[in-house]
Amino acid sequence: MKTPKLADIRREAAGCTACDLYARATQTVFGEGPPDARMMLIGEQPGDHEDREGHPFVGPAGQLLDRALRDADVDRDDVYVTNAVKHFSWRPAGKVRLHKKPNAAEIRACSPWWRAELAAVRPEIVVLLGATAAQAVLGPKVRVTRDRGTILAIPPIETVATETPALVTIHPSAILRMERADRDEGFAALVRDLEVAADHLNPR
Repeated sequence: MKTPKLADIRREAAGCTACDLYARATQTVFGEGPPDARMMLIGEQPGDHEDREGHPFVGPAGQLLDRALRDADVDRDDVYVTNAVKHFSWRPAGKVRLHKKPNAAEIRACSPWWRAELAAVRPEIVVLLGATAAQAVLGPKVRVTRDRGTILAIPPIETVATETPALVTIHPSAILRMERADRDEGFAALVRDLEVAADHLNPR
């Protein structure tokens, strides 16, 4: 069975109406990066900046992620970055659109897209950023605090006949929500996890 190309999957995802999130989102925010990337990062969902601009991880959390990747000696241009959910889930707070965690039905409705991306890119390792992404991909039993920083495995899916190594870590937005005194350690822990993923690709 031939795997669709990313460009074809992106075009199809642009018109996705599999859950109600599309009705309030500006656009589908699909993944970006090299089609043959060795590392894939999967987050939860696009935020306000991403929804408006149409690109993943371009807001404050994305800027923090870029810094963590640099400190882990990983070039963002070599990484494929996407989200488990492709539309922005939000609630109004005055004129501000605040992040709202997607529910289980919305996460399930979006699973064909990250699965298609995984099949098209065939990365050597997937980094799962935060609990929503980790549980969407690995199942409800995974726990970020318990499982982070270790190499796990994504079971075979559709056109990916073998297991794909995966690593769970904190979402960069969680660091931004930490008390200021805790942010440096939270950031350092994220960098350490990314270094584990990088070492899996290029053992020292």
